[in-house]
Order: sequence, then C-alpha cells, then structure tokens
Amino acid sequence: MDLKKEIKLSDLVRRPKKTRSPGTRAFPSTDSKRSRGLGLSRSKAREIVGLKIGASQLAAARVATGQRPKLLQVAREPLASGIVNAGEVRDVEALATSLDDFFTNYSLPRRTVRLGVATNRIGVRAFEMAGVDDDRQLANAVRFRAHEAIAIPMDAAVLDYHVVSETVDASGALNRRIVLAAAYRESIDRYVTACKEAGIHLIGIDLEAFALLRAVTPPPVDGDPPKAAVIAVTVGHDRTTLAISDGVVCDFTRVLEWGGANLTAAIERGLRVSSDDAEALKHDLTFDDDAADDDQRTAARDAVRRELQTLARELVASLQFYQSQQDSLAIGDILVAGGTTRMPGLVEELERVTRVRVRRADPLTRVDVGDGVDAGEELPSLAVAIGLGVEDE
Repeated sequence: MDLKKEIKLSDLVRRPKKTRSPGTRAFPSTDSKRSRGLGLSRSKAREIVGLKIGASQLAAARVATGQRPKLLQVAREPLASGIVNAGEVRDVEALATSLDDFFTNYSLPRRTVRLGVATNRIGVRAFEMAGVDDDRQLANAVRFRAHEAIAIPMDAAVLDYHVVSETVDASGALNRRIVLAAAYRESIDRYVTACKEAGIHLIGIDLEAFALLRAVTPPPVDGDPPKAAVIAVTVGHDRTTLAISDGVVCDFTRVLEWGGANLTAAIERGLRVSSDDAEALKHDLTFDDDAADDDQRTAARDAVRRELQTLARELVASLQFYQSQQDSLAIGDILVAGGTTRMPGLVEELERVTRVRVRRADPLTRVDVGDGVDAGEELPSLAVAIGLGVEDE
C-alpha cells in the first residue's frame, strides 16, 4: 500500500516540496522529510491569508511573511447559524457562498490561504521512535503507530507528522521525537470543497491550536530552557481550544464542546427569557459584585458564574492530565483569547475559579502591524487567524 497516496489530503491542497529550517511552536519544520497529509507545512508565499471558520463568524488575517511578519489586513464577518457546528461543515454550498461574499467584500487574496480546523475529532499525539533511519520506513512506522495511538479508522483518516527532534544514543542508534496529527478525511474534505467552490486556493490546512500558539507565544530564546509550559486558550462561540506547549512544540491540545453560546443558554434557562434577550443580557453583564445591577442582571450573572464552572473544570482536568505525562512542565499562565473573553471581568473570574493565573493573550506578539490596520476590540477574535498567517521561523 502506498503510504503517500493513503495520507494525501487532496490534490486541491498543494504543499511545498521542501521543509523549512527548525522553527517555533506548532509543528516546527525540520530538515527531515515528512509526510504530507493534513497540510500543516509552511509556504514560501510572500503573503498568507489566515482563515478561521467558526460557528458564528468568519475571520481572516492577511500577513506578509518574512523574518518579522507584518499584519496587513484583518476582516471579520458574522456567519449564519447552522452552516458550521462543532467544527464540522453542515452545509457546504452555504459556506462556499458565504466565503465568496466574504473574500469579495474585503478584497482578500484567494491564492495563498491557510485554513484552520478545530474539532474533537482530530487527534494529536507525541511519541518517540528509535532505530528507523530510512524515510519511507519511518512513514510506514508512523502510520502503524498511528493505528495504535489515534482512535480514527486508518481508511477514514488523513494524517500528518513532523520529526521535531533527533538524537543519537550511545550505541549510535537514531532516536526521533514524532508529533502526529490525524483527522477524519470527510471532515477535512468538506472544508476543502467549500473553499474550492468559492475560488479559494488553499496552500495548507493547520490546526487552530497550533496557530493560536504561533500568534500568542514569544519566540524562544536560544539556550534558555523553558521553566513552565505555555498554555493558550481561545474561547469561541461553541468551542474552546486548549493548546499546551513547551515553548517550541505543542505537547497537548484539546477541543472542548463549550463556548460563549453556553453562557447565553445558561441565562436563557435560568431567567426563562428568549435567546435574543439572553444574548443581550450577557453582553451587558459585569462580574463586579458591587455593580448596581437590578435583580435580572444579578440573576444572569449568577447563571453565568455557574456555567463558567463547567469550563473551569474541563480546563483544570486537562491541565492535570498534561502534568501526569512524562517530562511535562510546570503550569504557567493561561493566555486566553477569543470573542467571548471580551466579556467584562470574565478573565478575572476564570482565574478565580481555576486558581491558575489567567491573562489576556496578545495576538500581536509575533507580528508588526501595518499602516491602517486597526483590529480594536475585535483583536481577541482574530488570534487564530493571525497565527494561521504566521510562518515558523
């Protein structure tokens, strides 16, 4: 069986033939050859449009590549309900139409676009592999290991992997550290089809978790070993993506079926109001107990606090699982982004319930900002899109 044919995503997604030098977080490029499945490779394009497709919005960031990337343009627009849900495309034709309108309205280039994906149907694993020197043998060995490590049937999966480090032991045997990602082919193909119908040429597909880390994590300092893990979280409409890195490689990622819509639903249930009224109340809330709120706002705030406990429990459980792994680092600050985090006091409340220091992420950590670009209050919603436009160094 030809491994390359098995794991190739689609002829619609073309990737460069050569990898770049070792880089920062996510799947750093290496000098070693690697399989070409999920499209996580880097491009030589001078400009890249990072595209994030969420359940409630489309977001894009046009970034000039180079030693110091520059943010040239940002765009954000609502997406009709039901087209995308839980990271899965439910209506390909409607998404294609929305993407076409979005790229037209904002005059976004369509030839060099990198798409982000996030769903709990994507598996990421890191493992060691020793004694395999030949690249073809390595690809076969990784696929065999994937069968054991990833709970996705191999005939339904699209795979990608990177060799993130290589060492030679005392006997002269080569040991490689592998990071593997696998997704359901059908899920990826629905995104690819929608983009093709909208006239969008994808140069790659990346995991949103990796893009988030690229956006908010400062470049590592050579010779300075990490003291704590980098923990990045983006809270969207219906999903929360968690990514944990040692500052170079993403060691753990998880997509939680929890988002800002859960807060709206909690208010709707608790106060027995319509969804529209609950959404309006949510945007008008503050977590300040001393605020002069009426009974309705006080009840809404209490409902939101109770619901936020669900996210806190999931995050804490994920952090505990990460720390149970061999060679895990100490827990550092949680860097949060996403539109939901614009809610006044939410970051501080999340810190209180998790008992871990939480601070707002800066999506501009790795980029300069071009003239005329002003993301303003929308910046937290653009973190993933910006990271998708950033190349590994």
